[in-house]
Amino acid sequence: MGEQRIDVTATTTAPAAAVYALLRDGASWPTWSPLGSFELESPGPEGGESLGAVRRFHTGRTTSRERIVELVPDRRFSYALLSGLAIKGYRADVDLTEGPDGTTIRWRSSFRAKVPGMGGAYRRSLAKFLQRCADGLAQHAAARLTP
Repeated sequence: MGEQRIDVTATTTAPAAAVYALLRDGASWPTWSPLGSFELESPGPEGGESLGAVRRFHTGRTTSRERIVELVPDRRFSYALLSGLAIKGYRADVDLTEGPDGTTIRWRSSFRAKVPGMGGAYRRSLAKFLQRCADGLAQHAAARLTP
């Protein structure tokens, strides 16, 4: 069972700080991503959605639980899947690079399939999902700048 990798990008006219704020706010995710609902299962040691917080997302019949594992203000938001999908060792890093015309969002993840031979199918499905997340985040961040 080999490691699977996904790397998707999107660009937005919004500054990195605005994009980062949306990533940190789990309640905003159902607005700009395919996710159905959000719940903060347990806050991080510093309160709220800080490092170590566990966030729960529900979509259809699937409930995923994710722990925030790295925060670099306005530059990186990282999380690890705790449960909900038939994969293991899932980690995603969302890196933000601000330029003169806005921000590039690079959403990378890696994982292993729990079921032998299913890694490619999970990778293709998750790549589409993550591209929708990145595109939705970019569009929503830009739209929030427009009065």
